[in-house]
Amino acid sequence: MARLERLAECTHPAHGVDAVIARMRALDRTWPHGDGVAVFNRVYVAVTQEVGRHVGAGAFPDAEAAATLGVRFAERYLAAVDAVAADRRPPACWRPLFQLRRHPGVRPLQFALAGINAHIGHDLALAVVDTCHSVGCEPADLEDEFDRVGDILVALEERVREELMPGPDVFQVADPLTHLLGSWSLERARDGAWSAARTLWTLRPFPGVAEELRERLDGAVGVVGRMLLTPLPD
Repeated sequence: MARLERLAECTHPAHGVDAVIARMRALDRTWPHGDGVAVFNRVYVAVTQEVGRHVGAGAFPDAEAAATLGVRFAERYLAAVDAVAADRRPPACWRPLFQLRRHPGVRPLQFALAGINAHIGHDLALAVVDTCHSVGCEPADLEDEFDRVGDILVALEERVREELMPGPDVFQVADPLTHLLGSWSLERARDGAWSAARTLWTLRPFPGVAEELRERLDGAVGVVGRMLLTPLPD
């Protein structure tokens, strides 16, 4: 009952989904098409739209919690964008993408997956904790919503790989690219995010330890992102 009362006091999260989609579309109009952050941004617009459609269709057990999770998740990425625009350092997980966004040796698929890595590997765990605070619940109460959002991400990642992978006529590019990107798995990153979210929630009475864990998670995901953005030969 307390959770329902907290939800009733919040603005409707579905409206927040529309707002973050509008913000990301506006960003897309300001960046060159080949900009690495723009590549990820277009992927993420599709992800957020899909979450919004599922919320509207009643596909989530708790539509309010799912929409809140979607909004809190997007806000983490948008905060990184705002930090860079204000000449501040974004979280370590996002720095490789922003630093290499215009590198001619990095392929569009690398940009897309580096952004997904930062967002899933780091931001998703923090978004779960943010959502629990917002709606007054435990991470276990969000597990169904978390899993369904994860399923949407996996399906879209497969589509992104198909659309952005070079064709069979450019084996000199596709061979190292296939080797590089085959070392990363969205499903493993999602599992890690769930474990991190539960751990961070448990560590609420120990804010110093929780902050150290967040910093280490941020740094580790950043290292993986830098690997994914290894420039490849033409």
